[in-house]
Amino acid sequence: MAPKKRYTGGRTTPPGGHSGGRTTPSATTRYTPPVPITVKESPRWVPVLMFVLLGLGALVILFYYLGFVPGGRNNWYLFSGLVMVLGGLFTATKYR
Repeated sequence: MAPKKRYTGGRTTPPGGHSGGRTTPSATTRYTPPVPITVKESPRWVPVLMFVLLGLGALVILFYYLGFVPGGRNNWYLFSGLVMVLGGLFTATKYR
């Protein structure tokens, strides 16, 4: 049978003693006010640009597949429609 381990309890380091080289950052007393809601609002042109780009991109792709584009079917119409749709999606991520 193994002898029972002795339990001493209490602190492992004395109060105010050395903590092994680690220092804890002291809490700052500066107050940082919250950002006002008026600063977080997007300008009026952001959602307008978003819907214009999404609509024009969708129309260019639709007209390409219906054959209503000038100069015949060219892949540049698809590419430009896709770029406009992606630009609208990118603008949508910036809207607050």
